Amino acid sequence: MKHVHFIGIGGAGLSAIALILLEKGFAVSGSDRECTSMLSAITDAGARVFLGHAPQHIEGADLVIRSSAIPDENPEVVAALAKGIPVIKRQEYLAELTAGKLTLAVAGTHGKTTTTALLVWILHQMGLDPSYISGGMINQLGSNAHAGTGSHFVIEADEYDHMFLGLAPQIAVITNIEHEHADFFATAAEYQDAFKAFTRCVLPGGKIILCSEDPGVRSLLSDMPRLDAEIWTYGTNSEAHYFADNIAFINGYPQFELMFRDHMGDKTNLGTFNLLLPGRHNVLNATAALAVLHQAGVSLNAAKQAIREFTGAGRRFEVIGQADGVTIINDYGHHPTEIAATLEATHSRYPEHRIWAVWQPHTFSRTQALADRFVDALNLADKVLILKIFAAREADPGISAEDLCPAFPANKATYASTFDLAAENLTRNLAHGDVVIVFSAGDAIQLSQQLLKNLQQQEIIRQEMNR
Repeated sequence: MKHVHFIGIGGAGLSAIALILLEKGFAVSGSDRECTSMLSAITDAGARVFLGHAPQHIEGADLVIRSSAIPDENPEVVAALAKGIPVIKRQEYLAELTAGKLTLAVAGTHGKTTTTALLVWILHQMGLDPSYISGGMINQLGSNAHAGTGSHFVIEADEYDHMFLGLAPQIAVITNIEHEHADFFATAAEYQDAFKAFTRCVLPGGKIILCSEDPGVRSLLSDMPRLDAEIWTYGTNSEAHYFADNIAFINGYPQFELMFRDHMGDKTNLGTFNLLLPGRHNVLNATAALAVLHQAGVSLNAAKQAIREFTGAGRRFEVIGQADGVTIINDYGHHPTEIAATLEATHSRYPEHRIWAVWQPHTFSRTQALADRFVDALNLADKVLILKIFAAREADPGISAEDLCPAFPANKATYASTFDLAAENLTRNLAHGDVVIVFSAGDAIQLSQQLLKNLQQQEIIRQEMNR
């Protein structure tokens, strides 16, 4: 039995690979500098997990896979190399992991987790038991990874550190392209070039599905060198090969007809679809998923009920509870485009409710580079509470998100340096009917739970006083 050791096993990418290998019967160990939400799941599945990094942790390993955030001088990397144990990054293992499967890869700056999760859910509900790796927990399946018995492998194709260049998919979708991860891609041109390289990873005779209404994707489409892969487009306009038509919102949730125009120009109505996910951006995500399935030869009629029941991925507009008349939602949005789309969807889903945006900035580089755009996006909320920047892999250059508060209209935005202060502020100021969205790709889910507990206690006290 092969033993694989993961350095940084608590992250979304490596935890997913670890879970798949455990299902396949591998011995798995791993380390991380701090406890994450994934560590208990990995431990329960049979992995041996260490907190902190030390040379002895790699004992017995045949292969070491390290996170992109792990430096060369990490003691486990040094010890493994000294023993002659191969040390690789996850992209170098993906070909082996997906071998023998029909690989469906979902790339893009925004929307790839929801699109991946929806693809997985539909295939699962159709009894096709796909293998999958998702960047977030698939709510109804309770996992972000699985080694299925079916022929499909659905994988979220992450661009960071060029992870997606390790894939060789038969079908690839790109949801959008907007310069991101400035700590790795210094310029928009570098970022665009990475996606161009990804399209070259698609196998000859494969299919590339692109969102034709996204400016970044359109730029890529105009400079597409591939002649040995089919190019299909999707969107909400009739110029796309797959387009959502007659979009309507019923109680805040979308309904649309999916139209298909083949390369000869002939159009076919592929059916009417209903979503449990709010927002026009999720119409695009669903259209992408359905286009992939159609190109993979999967019946879309059979997909209708599955898509109607899909509740989303973890921390993607995830309603975690209601208490004292307040709805609390977790969302992974950490880019202005994502935040704006989610706030627009929230207003559609909860019309005439006061919307609070609680924002935990993610990385100093992103906060600095996109400060003005973050202010514009957050201004779509009625009230804004800004938290301390989550550093992730970066060193603190001495900036504070509090400096953004004056850029908002008077009395609209406040700053809280700790979760305790944030919870106190919110508990004191929230009113019946308010909706709170906690935007965080870091650890602010702790705040969501703390706030929910505070409001539940407040509700009990209020009920007792009214007796």
